[in-house]
Amino acid sequence: MNDKKILELFKQGQREKAFKKLYNLYPKIETLIVSKGGNKQDASDVFQEALIILNRNLKKSDFKLTSSFYTYLYSVSRFIWKDTQKKFSKQELHNLSDNEVGYFHSVLEEKKYQLAERAFLELGKRCRQLLQLFYHKAMSFKDIANVMQFKSEKIAKNQKYKCLTKAKDIYRTSNSIQS
Repeated sequence: MNDKKILELFKQGQREKAFKKLYNLYPKIETLIVSKGGNKQDASDVFQEALIILNRNLKKSDFKLTSSFYTYLYSVSRFIWKDTQKKFSKQELHNLSDNEVGYFHSVLEEKKYQLAERAFLELGKRCRQLLQLFYHKAMSFKDIANVMQFKSEKIAKNQKYKCLTKAKDIYRTSNSIQS
């Protein structure tokens, strides 16, 4: 199946069918990762992460696939693996093509998503609940105070601030450990 048909499957909301087609590219990615010192499990992990990045980008209205799916997944997988191994030289980064810069940016952006998700999951249950009510369900502080049994809106607002501060601290700590 060619790239246009796979892209059409994504546009039609048939993501599962599209991903099944993309899995035909896995052996090539496995060969890449194994040739760079990884094993089959590493290759599987890298490929999954590359698919997550592709999926996230396909949902963006401004994303344009400027290469084949194979080239995209191969390049993103290569960057994921190199980033995991911390094997980027300054010269190598300087010599990236415009497409490669875009691919690398996608990898770095995904890393930020993962760190933010990890920070959120490390928060206590009440903080997670409060932030979900505020950001995901767009509830007012008055409604949050009622749901979470705070005495006032002001307490709900202060708790949100404390939870966000804690999440940011966890994120920064995780980010500095990753670097």
